[in-house]
Amino acid sequence: MRWLAIGAAAAVALSGCANKAASNAGAAPAATVSGAPTVSIMVGGLSKQIYLPFMLTQRLGYFQAEGVNVSLQDEGAGVDATTQMMAGKVDGVGGFYDHTIDLQGLGQSAESVVSMLVTPGEVELCRNDLKSQIKSPADWKGRTLGVTDIGSSTDFLTQYLAQKNGVDPSSIHRLGVQAGNTLIGAMEHKNVDCAMTTEPTVTQLLATKQAYILLDMRSADGASAALGGEYPATSLYMQTSYVQAHPDVVQKLVDAFVKTLKYIQAHTAAEITDQMPADYYAGAGKQAYIDALNNEKGIYNPTGIMPPNGPPTNLKVLSTFNKDVKGKTIDLSKTYTDQFVKAAG
Repeated sequence: MRWLAIGAAAAVALSGCANKAASNAGAAPAATVSGAPTVSIMVGGLSKQIYLPFMLTQRLGYFQAEGVNVSLQDEGAGVDATTQMMAGKVDGVGGFYDHTIDLQGLGQSAESVVSMLVTPGEVELCRNDLKSQIKSPADWKGRTLGVTDIGSSTDFLTQYLAQKNGVDPSSIHRLGVQAGNTLIGAMEHKNVDCAMTTEPTVTQLLATKQAYILLDMRSADGASAALGGEYPATSLYMQTSYVQAHPDVVQKLVDAFVKTLKYIQAHTAAEITDQMPADYYAGAGKQAYIDALNNEKGIYNPTGIMPPNGPPTNLKVLSTFNKDVKGKTIDLSKTYTDQFVKAAG
């Protein structure tokens, strides 16, 4: 068993590197605008559909049209991207908004400048051989649950769902398995009992009948049932100091993303998929990718404005279990701003 655990961990690490290399290879170098500012954005999984607006904006040429050069960097988990941003290694993060709340609890300041997902788009999948044993999170005690990484938003949500359903988060084992091939491998080798993930990984596991859906947060109703309200997720967030020092650059970025959000609303899933790197849907297949995107197009924020009832839900979830937030005074108005979206042309 020890050899298997070590082997699985090594496989996850190697596959994660391969996924990152493939993702970066699939994105053609963007044309640069001479003399324009350059911004580095690290995304917690570029090939995930929940982060689709980042690469789509690049592929549509909207960054260049707004006069800003953007370097998109792929990272398997939002928590690691956040660490890189706070260390000054990148300017911004494509990740879940809830990290800005967590950071404030730690005495640090970052803010979402554009909201891209009105629901998490996350799905809790469990292995098919456990269908008779795991019927809700109430059956998670003693189980191994896959998350993107420890400290990630999927980790936050997993701990909340456990506690909400009467299971002490300390009684479950959370294992970082990222997404795509690494998560699928963890399921195949029975290293995890259940895992939280997104499209197109969900479609791949369902198509091969390796997993079943325990909870589905790809719709507003599903997210509200699981989390008790709106839970805005993907956003571009940056250190407050950067936003204050470079408002003109932030405005260019937000202008580009708002255009993309409008593009998503005005185009079919097939048309959007045609804009994406082919390696993003190589595993599931192009049609499966299109079908998955078509089924969850409602997750994307049509305006970029932070849903007003969302941040309190995010805070409630984190306050339930997160020691960085629980019992602390959090000023939600400092965790996001709508000023740039409202000013977008």
